[in-house]
Amino acid sequence: MKQLAQYQDGRLELQEVPEPSLMPGGILVRTTCSVISPGTERMKVEQAKMSLLEKARARPDQVRKVLDTARTLGWKAAAEKVRNRLESPTPLGYSAAGVVVAVDALNSRFRVGDRVTCGGAECAHHAEVIAVPDLLAAKVPDGVEDWQAAYTTLAAIAMQGVRQAQTQIGERVLVIGQGLVGLLTTKLLQIAGARVMAVDLNAERLEIAKQMGAERVASSDVENVVREWTGGMGVDAVLLCVGGKSAEVTAQAVACLRDRGTLIIVGMHDASLEWKTAFQKDITVRYSRSYGPGRYDTSYEWGGVDYPAGYVRWTENRNFEACLELMRNGRLDLRPLTTRRVAFGDVVEVYGRLEGEVGIVVDYSSAQCSVPSAQSFPQLSTEHPALSTLARLCSTLDVIGAGNFVRTMLLPHVKGKMTLGTVVNGTGLSARHVKEKFGFATAATDFAEATSEAVIIGTRHDLHASLVLKALKAGKHVFVEKPLCLTEDELADIDAAMAETRGSLMVGFNRRFAPAAVELKKWLDAAPGTKMMSYHVCAGALAPDHWYADPAQGGRIVGEACHMLDFACFMLGRPVRVSAQKTGADSVSAQVEFVDGSTFQLFYSAEGDSAFPKESIRVFANGLVVECENFMKLTVWKNRKAKVSKHASKGHAEEMAAWLGFLKEGKPHPLPDAQARQSMRLTFAVVEATRSSQSVEL
Repeated sequence: MKQLAQYQDGRLELQEVPEPSLMPGGILVRTTCSVISPGTERMKVEQAKMSLLEKARARPDQVRKVLDTARTLGWKAAAEKVRNRLESPTPLGYSAAGVVVAVDALNSRFRVGDRVTCGGAECAHHAEVIAVPDLLAAKVPDGVEDWQAAYTTLAAIAMQGVRQAQTQIGERVLVIGQGLVGLLTTKLLQIAGARVMAVDLNAERLEIAKQMGAERVASSDVENVVREWTGGMGVDAVLLCVGGKSAEVTAQAVACLRDRGTLIIVGMHDASLEWKTAFQKDITVRYSRSYGPGRYDTSYEWGGVDYPAGYVRWTENRNFEACLELMRNGRLDLRPLTTRRVAFGDVVEVYGRLEGEVGIVVDYSSAQCSVPSAQSFPQLSTEHPALSTLARLCSTLDVIGAGNFVRTMLLPHVKGKMTLGTVVNGTGLSARHVKEKFGFATAATDFAEATSEAVIIGTRHDLHASLVLKALKAGKHVFVEKPLCLTEDELADIDAAMAETRGSLMVGFNRRFAPAAVELKKWLDAAPGTKMMSYHVCAGALAPDHWYADPAQGGRIVGEACHMLDFACFMLGRPVRVSAQKTGADSVSAQVEFVDGSTFQLFYSAEGDSAFPKESIRVFANGLVVECENFMKLTVWKNRKAKVSKHASKGHAEEMAAWLGFLKEGKPHPLPDAQARQSMRLTFAVVEATRSSQSVEL
């Protein structure tokens, strides 16, 4: 299928990419129409054309992340991570309509053949086929054409702004900015019974605003026009439907408000209020979050967990439905907004001429695309190959899940050393990019197309166990990023699969392969007797919407602290007992006893300062003290002397080299699966100890 892609230098391409896969509970939609929002999408294109310095100035938060990466992984890894970000294409579009062509078994709202509207910058792209979660789609009623339904997401943005304003019949409302969302806002306010005044510098848009229901319009001298229109009282509410950081626009909005009026920020506007006027008028300021309640809530949008109407009457999906009903009964007329209709094949040219446009409808009726069906998405085969069909040595490798980590930390160490077969990723655009960058033979979005005898699994954590099981049952050599799995039941299933498979399993516990770790291990092996080790991790806080924070992904103790617990097993041997305490949602203190009497203490904290070294290790042995900082500096104190060695790797390159040696040359397996599974058992024991407040025997 074809999809519009944007590169970070501003280039736009219509690319041939794999069709998306059907997500759990979701639907696949063959797009018939989508809408280009000139304001929002032009802003994205212009931002992409910025120089690196301009981008750094615009996003200082991203600069800080790069500096943090450099401190923990080194400048080479940080530079590679930035390069991957800049080279990766991104999709455009967030408002579309089409026909359902596949429905997941968990979805009960839609059927194949339903006409639907779809929203969200994460899924409703300018593409021939899109994969959409349940609550980001709504059925299109009879009487609404597809081109109209394609406006639904944009109309929902305006509707949520109107709901935030809480206007009543007869109130006077000022709408500043008559772009696509501003014009929709003007119309919806008029439908709601408000008297509307529209403001914009563009005279043509003000003419459209009159058609959309504006009682008064103005392009200049706004405060005086408002004063005359309201008899000196001021407007009841102002809705700012503009972007940027203009303090003048905000000051104008506040000046036009009546005493105790309401200011609603609808657009991406950085409102800087003048305190004295805002205070004296006692104004209320509200931000309107996109399409409505549920937006940016992963459990709602991607988990399909709806809010009860009795508690949240107007969610984003119900806003979609309300907008569609207004289109059906003719009250929301979109014809004045539609300044151009273009064929999907000509969409790249349109982005060079967005100035002055309002609503651009993209028509896919002439697109030549295959129509997927539910049968097009089979699961990975679990049949055992015959003994003769899979040799121990192999040279072809597939990758399932090629996000930024895999592209930065793993694939550079594989490229040119193995024949790369199929890369499978959640989105076709990303899969195609990785295929071209690293030289894979094919790109896909379906796990079933990964047919090589070896596979790297780098998906999100909740998919690890199921993909590992399918690959092992198919007799494959498996490398899976940590964690191996999320529950003890999943681990038991993997234990059973390992007893029968002709393949092999390696978990990405890279720290044990780091040069500093190898040197530390030599020192400890040479020191007789028991050891005491402490491992401090300053992990830092996560944003609430980070995917690690999703309970379905297992949490940070299972998802990351398993690294440190595996490191302890590598250094000290077999664990026998653990006790642990949680000091916060993402913080834990654990004490582990080993079979020889050695002890290990883990302090994993999300509460510290990011400027502090992320990982600090100290070991006390027989006449020996060793300190390791971020695996980049190792200091050994022995015989009253200190010896310092510096390193520049956390073990990813060495880990990949060891695994490829096993695959291609028949060298011993670098991390026996029994050790990796033991590390996961210790991880689950730590979790259980925090729950029970009792020590756990292993």
